[in-house]
Amino acid sequence: MDRHGVAEHRRRSLSGLAGRVVEIGAGDGANFAYYPAAVTGVLAVEPEPYLRVAAARHATRSTIPIEVVAGAAEQLPAADGSFDAAVVSLVLCSVGDQRLALSEIFRVLRPGGELRFYEHVAAPPGSTLARVQRIADATVWPWFFGGCHAGRDTVAAIEAAGFVIDELDRFAFPPGQPSPASPHVVGRATRPASPGAPGVNRSWGRT
Repeated sequence: MDRHGVAEHRRRSLSGLAGRVVEIGAGDGANFAYYPAAVTGVLAVEPEPYLRVAAARHATRSTIPIEVVAGAAEQLPAADGSFDAAVVSLVLCSVGDQRLALSEIFRVLRPGGELRFYEHVAAPPGSTLARVQRIADATVWPWFFGGCHAGRDTVAAIEAAGFVIDELDRFAFPPGQPSPASPHVVGRATRPASPGAPGVNRSWGRT
């Protein structure tokens, strides 16, 4: 997947990051090579032991300090407001409780901190693909793809958790090959600096 375009989406999702970062569901460390030099450290949280070992190997090759730890998105091993940015890449489709996971991400980010997300998401309501997603999620899709849910409206969930969407690009991946998981987004959201603070809330790219 990285060779067919995922690597570029990872790169642009992480572009411009700085400071202390928590990555939720780091997997085997596929993002590690794309963190910019302005990142001062990464806490990489991964629940699966096999993937954690692979991520630890990748961490040793990085010029950025990366600590790989066990943990779940719904209970992050970090203090309130301890990170400048959080990263999720193809993770929020499969967490057990998406609402709680986003609440935890909100908690560990400092006010004004960023959430960078690269996810596959729900198709437009009423579309044929949205109907296919509902059927897939109710039958075999989660069983065959590690708990993945193709039809989660992750962008709406991010906003419901209190974040302000600053940038959002919607696209199909792979191009021209529709599947339940083909609607993708890359975006950036902010934890407001104070309750009720106004946000930019602009969209860009294809919709």
